[in-house]
Amino acid sequence: MPTPLRPTAKAGVAVSKPASVVKFSDKLTDSLNDITKMINEHKSMIDSIQEIALELTTSIGTLHTLTVKYAGIANNILDGLLPIAKGLPIIPKNILEMLINLESITQKIIDSKDQTARTITDVQTGLRTGDVNRIKGHAGELQNVTRTLTAILPK
Repeated sequence: MPTPLRPTAKAGVAVSKPASVVKFSDKLTDSLNDITKMINEHKSMIDSIQEIALELTTSIGTLHTLTVKYAGIANNILDGLLPIAKGLPIIPKNILEMLINLESITQKIIDSKDQTARTITDVQTGLRTGDVNRIKGHAGELQNVTRTLTAILPK
């Protein structure tokens, strides 16, 4: 005996074919495939930027080490020289002010050395390990380092 058909329409309502359904998973897969394609197309550029960033942080780290070393030497000289220069009436006032300013600058460099070194090291580690969050976390600190160095530069 044949199976009775179920009514598919109510009186007065037209029956249409079921609409096709776009699966969310297909949409997400397509998006991920597009992203993967874009990354692969720009892989060389992305890798080059990372390598340049690593080299720049290495250069900045080396420059920082050099700057701190010579700032320390200059500061030690100025610590011995300033008390003598202040007591000598033959030292012009503008030279004395320049020495005092130079001592202040070298002290600022020395005072910021630990924070700057830590920031440079953390950024390098983030670049080497691909830890984007670690790099992002130091963007503000790098801006502070830049501001500090810019403020030290003569105007």
